[in-house]
Amino acid sequence: MSLAVLRHSPLLRLLLLSSCLALAVACAQTGIYHTVQPGQTLYRIAKTYEVDERELAQVNRISDPTTIKVRQRIFIPGANQLRPVPATTAIKPAAAVPPVYTAAPVPSVVPKPENRPTAPIIRPVPLPPAKDSVVTAKPARGLFIWPAKGKLLNKFGKNGQNTYKGIEIGVPTGTHVVAAAAGKVIFSGNTIRSYGNLIILEHSDGLFTVYGFNSKNLVALNNHVGQGDKIALSGSPPNGKSPRLHFEIRQGKAAVDPIFYLP
Repeated sequence: MSLAVLRHSPLLRLLLLSSCLALAVACAQTGIYHTVQPGQTLYRIAKTYEVDERELAQVNRISDPTTIKVRQRIFIPGANQLRPVPATTAIKPAAAVPPVYTAAPVPSVVPKPENRPTAPIIRPVPLPPAKDSVVTAKPARGLFIWPAKGKLLNKFGKNGQNTYKGIEIGVPTGTHVVAAAAGKVIFSGNTIRSYGNLIILEHSDGLFTVYGFNSKNLVALNNHVGQGDKIALSGSPPNGKSPRLHFEIRQGKAAVDPIFYLP
């Protein structure tokens, strides 16, 4: 077919343009899918594949990086092979199945005590801990410090018709919010509407802290902070209530009562 025919045929030009766009999209989506295994976090997956965590969250439409699920498929743009991702949160062992005992028949003649054989004493041999096992931090007073000082407006758990995953501390707008413990910033943004400006820090032993309702975030993704470092300025929740700080502590994906970890 001549170029003149292509130039004067809108339908053929449209088909050619569609093919080019499809080819461009296919090229742009090069990568592989990683299946989330128990104990893996989005931060560790991104670090293993050398991909920016924020980009990884946006590509997979993940608003909260701490809520990824086991067996969830994560698209890794630009990757060409699967990589082993270490677990960073504690993995609960499977429940032990109790043994079933069958009553032995009673012998018609019971041997005298002196003739009874002595059964050997068998003691369990302790197994060494797995090399890649992760220690789960037990609730301990003073493990974290208060991120801000103020009146406790809402406690953890069910309160009337509302259920709180953390606590809410009443503080004036613009109050400095500090890191409750040393850690790394794995999220800093405002894409989760109910939290406003939000910061999530990753700590050791599979623990995370969450700081919401900020008027301004003072740290960026992948920043390392020390305990007591200023990370944000407090603000008000999106629903227009009085100024306050929303604070959570999570053990892996599960929210726990911060009161048991604070001094």
